[in-house]
Amino acid sequence: MNFSVLLSLYIKEKPEFLRECLESLKNQTFPATEIVIVFDGSITPELEEVVTQYTTILHIKVVRLSKNVGLGKALNEGLKYCSYNWVFRMDTDDICLPERFAKQVDFISQYPNVVLFSGHIAEFTEDKTIVISYRKVPIGNEKIKKYALSRSPFNHMTVAFRKDIIEEVGSYQHHLFLEDYNLWLRIIAKGYEVGNIDEVLVYARVGNNMVARRRGKQYIKGEWDLYKLKRKLKLQNAFLGFFTFLLRVIPRMLPTKILKRIYTFLRTNTENSSSKLLSVREFSQERILEKCKFH
Repeated sequence: MNFSVLLSLYIKEKPEFLRECLESLKNQTFPATEIVIVFDGSITPELEEVVTQYTTILHIKVVRLSKNVGLGKALNEGLKYCSYNWVFRMDTDDICLPERFAKQVDFISQYPNVVLFSGHIAEFTEDKTIVISYRKVPIGNEKIKKYALSRSPFNHMTVAFRKDIIEEVGSYQHHLFLEDYNLWLRIIAKGYEVGNIDEVLVYARVGNNMVARRRGKQYIKGEWDLYKLKRKLKLQNAFLGFFTFLLRVIPRMLPTKILKRIYTFLRTNTENSSSKLLSVREFSQERILEKCKFH
């Protein structure tokens, strides 16, 4: 099976992180047919050198943008250069497990009607052998669609999707901090079958400032736009949608230290990786869904 891998490279990426990322692509048991790397604006000579070194090992296609346009627009531009209909996403500071692509290709063979799917991630800070948390995604089409009403049901850096379907629903659109979630909702609203692999596919690097970025007025505006999108797509009624909006934004107004604790709680930690962790948000919605019919 032929497929493209799509990445967006930003000037602030660290060369050593990019090298680890590309090394993990080199070590795949089922290699990618091509790797499309979008240079989102100018990059440093050090980053350029890393990419150049791997062009002799990997089938890399570089797409250069004259200025920084942001992740969503950069990925849209990169999609134009993807030669194959199946596109696998990857971030330039994350590390694929060696059998990631083999498992995803096998999944496509087993579930030909699925147009979008991802897998679990193991989160780390400096050393990938020291996992600080896991982000697990729901398994099965119906569970994913239900979960999508409250949280993103896919891990973006592990996603594989059909290019024709992505383009049909309008590709990535501007939505501050939530461009991927926005896209997933539009695909789900169209009634397409989606899925997830019940395995960790990627080691995802999380920085110390990740939680700090998940709060503030801008993030709240993004959440409000998300609420309006769900209403527009007729995925939720006004009451349940607004309730979900409140549960998502209230933590954004808390101090970073407290938000970090909440964020950690919502992840499955290393000692409890096999269990299903039910967040306060999900628990509350389960009770409301018993009494409210959404459409």
